[in-house]
Amino acid sequence: MIIFASLAIESIGAAPKPSSLSVFPTELTLRADGQTHRILVTGQLAAGIESDFTKITKLTSDNPSVATVTADGIVKSHKNGNAVITAKAGGSSAIVKVTVTESTVISRLNFVSDILPILSKAGCNSGSCHAKAEGKGGFKLSIFAFNPESDYQNIVKSSRGRRVSPASPDQSLLIQKPTMRVRHGGGMRFETGSQTHQSLLKWIQQGMPYAQLGDPILTEVKLFPAERRYAKNSLQPLLLRAHYSDGSIRDVTQLAEFHSNEKTIAKVDENGIVDVGTTSGEGLITARFMGLIDVSRVTVPPDKLLPHIAYSVLPRNNFIDGHAYAHHQKLGLLPSDRCSDAEFLRRASLDSIGTLPTPDEVRAFLSDPSSDKRKQLIDRLLVHPAWADHWAVKWADLIRPNPSHVGVRSVYMLDQWLRESFRENKPYDQFTRELLTAQGSTHLSGPVVLFRNRRDPGDLGMHVSQVFLGVRLECAKCHHHPNEKWSQSDFYSFAAYFTDLKRKGQGISAPISGEPEFIWFGKGSTVLHPVTGEAMKAKAPDAIAVTIPTEVDPRVSLVDWMTRPDNPFFARAVVNRVWAQFFNRGIVEPVDDFRASNPPSNAPLLDALAQDFVAHRYDLKHLMRTIMQSHLYQIGSLPNEHNLADTRNYSRAVRRRLPAEVLNDAITSVVGVTDSLVGLPPGSRSIESWNNKYTSEILDAFGRPNASADCPCERDTRTSLVQALHMMNSRSLQERISSPEGCAARLAASALQPDAIVTEIYLSAYGRFPNADEMKISTNAFTEAGATRKTAIEDLIWALINSAEFVFNH
Repeated sequence: MIIFASLAIESIGAAPKPSSLSVFPTELTLRADGQTHRILVTGQLAAGIESDFTKITKLTSDNPSVATVTADGIVKSHKNGNAVITAKAGGSSAIVKVTVTESTVISRLNFVSDILPILSKAGCNSGSCHAKAEGKGGFKLSIFAFNPESDYQNIVKSSRGRRVSPASPDQSLLIQKPTMRVRHGGGMRFETGSQTHQSLLKWIQQGMPYAQLGDPILTEVKLFPAERRYAKNSLQPLLLRAHYSDGSIRDVTQLAEFHSNEKTIAKVDENGIVDVGTTSGEGLITARFMGLIDVSRVTVPPDKLLPHIAYSVLPRNNFIDGHAYAHHQKLGLLPSDRCSDAEFLRRASLDSIGTLPTPDEVRAFLSDPSSDKRKQLIDRLLVHPAWADHWAVKWADLIRPNPSHVGVRSVYMLDQWLRESFRENKPYDQFTRELLTAQGSTHLSGPVVLFRNRRDPGDLGMHVSQVFLGVRLECAKCHHHPNEKWSQSDFYSFAAYFTDLKRKGQGISAPISGEPEFIWFGKGSTVLHPVTGEAMKAKAPDAIAVTIPTEVDPRVSLVDWMTRPDNPFFARAVVNRVWAQFFNRGIVEPVDDFRASNPPSNAPLLDALAQDFVAHRYDLKHLMRTIMQSHLYQIGSLPNEHNLADTRNYSRAVRRRLPAEVLNDAITSVVGVTDSLVGLPPGSRSIESWNNKYTSEILDAFGRPNASADCPCERDTRTSLVQALHMMNSRSLQERISSPEGCAARLAASALQPDAIVTEIYLSAYGRFPNADEMKISTNAFTEAGATRKTAIEDLIWALINSAEFVFNH
């Protein structure tokens, strides 16, 4: 381990006064009707730490008749004019320029911009209240306010308009119930006299307008601070500002919903006050307002940070290492030491080809004096015949159909196309194009089976978006996505890419579709928005809708957009998915859930990987070679004092249970007898299995996806009691160990001495030589009472394959 005892350690501690002050925002424009807006004062402390000084700063206005400011930073307008707010603390100062103007357009309330946010904040349109499928108390709202017109109708006009009273606004049920002047099952949602109460009252007094020509439209929300390093046990108020189409900006902090993804690092209350805990690390605060979200990244460094030299001396094999170390330094993490050659050989072999190295391969690699032998090994692994089968299984998990729906022949054709694509190392953009634009017979063309299995344009859109773009659109099918900007229009616009598919022949006919189906492109179909009834134009997420010529298959247009070098999703989604296979966790996790509220743990690294992947023409082997050659991939799994608690930032290798097929094949390598797999010829390996309907106790126990499940299938890699019991007690496994054709029988019949036999088994199972204690214990088994050479060998094999070192890649 690298020792830094002689290096100075930088300590983080709160300074008595800030070295400088800053204020956000530095300029404010308010309307002259008592509009308020919060300002936040930030003090710069030692070691890059920033702290909120708003409540301990002296705040003054040079023109109180125009605008005043409270002790906690709330600026309020009074009349037209200009004012300067000054913040002073510890000898430092900063100012905010305030302009107050009169604008009748901005001061007029409307239902969409002003009332719906109030109802959302109060929880009225949550799934447990009036947005239930059947509503509540005879009153129904759309969930997350996704259908404003319907909500307006139900509030203002339904039930004979009894919920609002224009003649006596304060007697309206819309006000009386949430203030508990009238009994309300949901309890008090806001107090009489509050800003919420006053806004509802004013809206009813104005005649309950829905919206009028010229009303500003919400375009985006921005959360401040966007990113900050915090001292432990500190507090930070957040400021969420809504930006509108007319250029106006409003403070909507009190109307927003806040959420923390790491509450042990930082919690946030309903008012946007972040409470930083005592745990070092990174967290994310999400703010949501009217279907739009923004995030604030929280970094809590450790009490002691290592100096820069601790990272500058680390090996840098390629760009991955530089991006990783920069992130580690920010968090005070120090990567573990380089793993041993034996550990690297086993890890790299299992990760890249799903196969254990043979004893001869272990001996050759460990005795090789070459300085670049790891690089040579990686090159050999990436041309190994097992590489294609291993990775085809992973992609089959994402797109494999249910054999009981599409037929055995169709499943086989798709599986063979996958394997052949990986044998050719087909560029990923070409692979995607062939799959998503496929036409023809499901008995002759593997890719076209995707469209036999998924027949609804909406289902196809959800599947393609999740697998190939890393974007989950399913929540937007019925309403606005609760954690992202995607709307129903986004969902059905994407589904429109798959509406022009024609079919002839036998479709899904459970329990088995024995005849082929022919699928091709043919114009004439449309996708309708379920609320507006509008015929949707094909449009990708975050793209501009374009008119696709009648003769062009919309799927071709989609793939053209996906494979553009500047596409924001496609390359990042696949490199993240591949990265997770080598590191047990995606840079975005879950790997297919890219959204603003779930950002990458290391965005520069993800972007660099994607750019390199595109620059090398979507070459998956190049991507894997780059990952495996990095020093980051080659560090050990043993932690040091600086990364003991880290499981998210790749500062140490994470031990991972072997996938079902890989584990079964690893057992075969050790026992010397293949498992009998239905549907495959004798001697076949598990990674050649193409139909998950065929029974296999061990594959099912260790997480082989259910063939009836709706893919994409992310495997459960957790351990379970069922797995342990199977490994210890399985009759079929014991029969393989004691088989007359197995390794135990062969070694027992050989002239090898017990120590040589033990060495051979260790090399086969663990990819390393046994140490002295292991050798002593293992050879003693040969002299136990009643033991024979064969039973001693069988017992040793059983013990090794039931160990964590065998079942896990490390």
